[in-house]
Amino acid sequence: MKMHVKVNGQDFTATLERNSAVDALVQRMEEGPVTLQLSDYAGFEKVGSLGQSLPTSNQQTTTQAGDIVLYQGNQIVLFYGSNSWSYTRLGRIDDLTDWEEALGGGDVTVILSLEE
Repeated sequence: MKMHVKVNGQDFTATLERNSAVDALVQRMEEGPVTLQLSDYAGFEKVGSLGQSLPTSNQQTTTQAGDIVLYQGNQIVLFYGSNSWSYTRLGRIDDLTDWEEALGGGDVTVILSLEE
C-alpha cells in the first residue's frame, strides 16, 4: 500500500509496512489527511506528535534516510540520516530525490494521506 507524504508542499510517495500500527494509521487517513508539525532532532530526523497512540511492534532498528517510523507509540519520525533505536516501522519513501532538501533545517509541516 502507498501513502502520499507532503513535506512543506513537496510531494513524495511511501510504501507502507504491514503491521497493526500501519493499519491504525490507514484508518485515520481514511477519515482525511493527517497534518503533523515536525521538529528537527539531532541532525538526522524530524519528529512530531501524532496526537494519538498507535499499536507498537518495536524492534531494534538501524534507520536510513527515507525511513518513516513510530516512536513511543505516538511520535512520527521521518529520517534524512541514520539512527539505531527501538522503533515500529511504518514505511519508506520510494524516491529520495530532494528528500533532505524538502525536510530542510528547521520545523516542517507534513501531510500524510492515502494514495488515490
